Amino acid sequence: MKPKYDYIVSACLAGLNTRFDGTSCKDRKVSELVKRGRAIPVCPELLGGLSVPRFPAQIVEGEGRDVLNGRSRVTNQEGEDVTEFFTKGAYRFLEIAKLFNIRKAVMKDESPSCGCGRVRCSRRTIQGDGVTTSLLRSNGLDVICL
Repeated sequence: MKPKYDYIVSACLAGLNTRFDGTSCKDRKVSELVKRGRAIPVCPELLGGLSVPRFPAQIVEGEGRDVLNGRSRVTNQEGEDVTEFFTKGAYRFLEIAKLFNIRKAVMKDESPSCGCGRVRCSRRTIQGDGVTTSLLRSNGLDVICL
C-alpha cells in the first residue's frame, strides 16, 4: 500500500540542502508538512542528474514552458547548456507526483526549475514559471508558490 501524500514540495523548502550552493530555504510550514507525512520533498535538479554544489543556472529567454517546447534552453553561469538535466528532472518529478496520486505542489519562486510566478531569465527576474512548475501546471497540478 502506497503512503498518502497531499503535496509534493521543492526539497529546499523542506530544509534539505539541495540548492545550487548547498543550502536550503527552509519554510517552517512546508517542513512541518513533511514531518507529519503529508508531503514528499523532491529536488528536480538532482533528479535530472545535477549535483550539489553546482553552478547557478537560468533560462536563456522566456520561461519554463519555452524550454519544454524547445524554444529556449537553460544554461549555467559557465555557459554550459544544462537543459537536458532540467527537463529530465521535471519529468521525473511529475512521475513521482503521479505515482503517489498527488495533485498539489509547493514550489520555490525564481528557480529555473521550481520557479513559481517568477524566474531568473537572462540575469533578471521575470514573471513566469520554471521548467518543472510549467510541466506540473500543464498536467493539471495545483501549484502553490513560495
